[in-house]
Amino acid sequence: MPLTMAKSGETVTIVRITGKDEVRLHLAELGFVVGEVITVVSEIGGSLILQVKEARIALDRTMATRIIVQ
Repeated sequence: MPLTMAKSGETVTIVRITGKDEVRLHLAELGFVVGEVITVVSEIGGSLILQVKEARIALDRTMATRIIVQ
């Protein structure tokens, strides 16, 4: 399922990242790589606040739909 379908407080694992190479590279630089466990902290104004490793990162819904999780 796309990351946008995860609920606040839910912890999920990234299984695939779609999109162009530069988009996938940008997400990888932020810590969004296959196998990484992330937590959805909250949703504010259409953006998702995510806990990745020791950092909190905000992603807009367009970017979040490119991250496929389970």
